[in-house]
Amino acid sequence: MEINILQFNGVDIAELVSSGIEISKPQDAVDLMAKCMPSRTTRVIVNEKNIIPEFFDLKTKIAGEILQKFATYRFKIAIVGDFSKYESNALKDFIYESNKHGEINFVGTVEEGMEKLAR
Repeated sequence: MEINILQFNGVDIAELVSSGIEISKPQDAVDLMAKCMPSRTTRVIVNEKNIIPEFFDLKTKIAGEILQKFATYRFKIAIVGDFSKYESNALKDFIYESNKHGEINFVGTVEEGMEKLAR
């Protein structure tokens, strides 16, 4: 797991860079946040491919457990991916509601994620 620090409008944003799954359980989210602490950023971008696929099946409750860690530690997160492939109406509603509040964001590009997290 590598963390790159990006800057957008004067705000530091951590980007998880990895080719594999890095987040599969709540402790992985805590570990990711700990890796961000030296840079003192509380904003992180994660690619969909770095998250266990079951995260996107809300029935598993994995998404809630993982995202609760980000909320508890007051981290903002942008998850980058193509979410149109998921047919679940519950997931679509969850993404819509999450994007309205700005703490948890589902976006199509890293640039869009930086824009949302820098607000």
